[in-house]
Amino acid sequence: MPLTRRKHFLGCAAALTATAVSLTGAMDAQSASAAGTAGVAEHAAGAAPRPRPADDPDPVADAIADATDAANAAGAGDFDGPGPGPGDIGDEIGRALEDERAEAADTREKPGAGEERTGAGQLSAARATTGDPRAAGATVYKGRAFDTCHAPSLTTLRAWRSSPYRAVGVYYGGRGRACPNQPYLGPRWMRGARAMGWRVLPVYVGSQSRCVGSAHKKHVPIGARPWTQGKAEGRDAVRRAKAMAMAPRSALYLDMEAYNFRKKGCARTTLAFIRGWSRTVRAHGYLPGFYSSADSGVRHMETARRAGVKDLPAVMWFARWHMGPSVNKERSLAGGAWQPHRRIHQYAGDVTETHGGRRMRIDRNAVDAPVAVIK
Repeated sequence: MPLTRRKHFLGCAAALTATAVSLTGAMDAQSASAAGTAGVAEHAAGAAPRPRPADDPDPVADAIADATDAANAAGAGDFDGPGPGPGDIGDEIGRALEDERAEAADTREKPGAGEERTGAGQLSAARATTGDPRAAGATVYKGRAFDTCHAPSLTTLRAWRSSPYRAVGVYYGGRGRACPNQPYLGPRWMRGARAMGWRVLPVYVGSQSRCVGSAHKKHVPIGARPWTQGKAEGRDAVRRAKAMAMAPRSALYLDMEAYNFRKKGCARTTLAFIRGWSRTVRAHGYLPGFYSSADSGVRHMETARRAGVKDLPAVMWFARWHMGPSVNKERSLAGGAWQPHRRIHQYAGDVTETHGGRRMRIDRNAVDAPVAVIK
């Protein structure tokens, strides 16, 4: 692609995206084994994606996938922090966004009649990645957190009050959980944790990308209709949250283990699923969060955000291990993206700690983000 054409992208893509939007309208993290290893992985690998059915159009995902592929071919490579990224490759990407969105305007799925609309005081899709979520009634926690495959007993939580952590991530739902049996987790546990001063980060491990790297997640792939499936699993996430005493304005975190987003089919289906899930969770008054590897799913979301894609998650939980904890220095995210109080950094995993005589294998997290509102 000629360099002179690439330089026009930022301005042209922004204008064309705005035009397209006006035409279309509002459009466990854990790689633990089934043997019970606690933790969330961040290893990206890529199995070949299956072809995406023609009857499940997602033109925005198509454009993002095309942008990524073209960037690779043009030698754009990886991108760090603010500035041009994989989608920054030429005027034709902006035109693709406009043309394909307009073409699909009449077939794009809208929120169903059974879904609640975003009301006053709730975060709108238009401000999905910016603005203080506390203004919409969210409860923000800033500090250290741990997550572990099985939710610990309240006795263990009481003992861990001597630890530096004051929030705990629990895998409360989803067909992709490595630890689906949670003997302690329920409304009583949630209220007991709250009474001891703990904040809760609820994680939903649903269907996984078709090119997920972890062999332990390949048995739950996103199906032939990712948008519809994402919406269905979003409703399940909300239903399970309500059953566990989590009220609206709670953040619910979708776990999408590391995947090869540079594969075109993977990018399409995965983004469609995430957007369907996020739109549905948001429509019911909850905040859709997202967990993934910083170099795969999180980078994919940032690429989509730069291209003007709507219905993205409201909070970003990124895994980048073997470095110091920081929510503000992630190179896959622009400095102002998912700010303020919208980030979690998982900076270490599969570590063992003992506090108050109780030992657990955990992942470590730095948090500045919304948590569950427990009723």
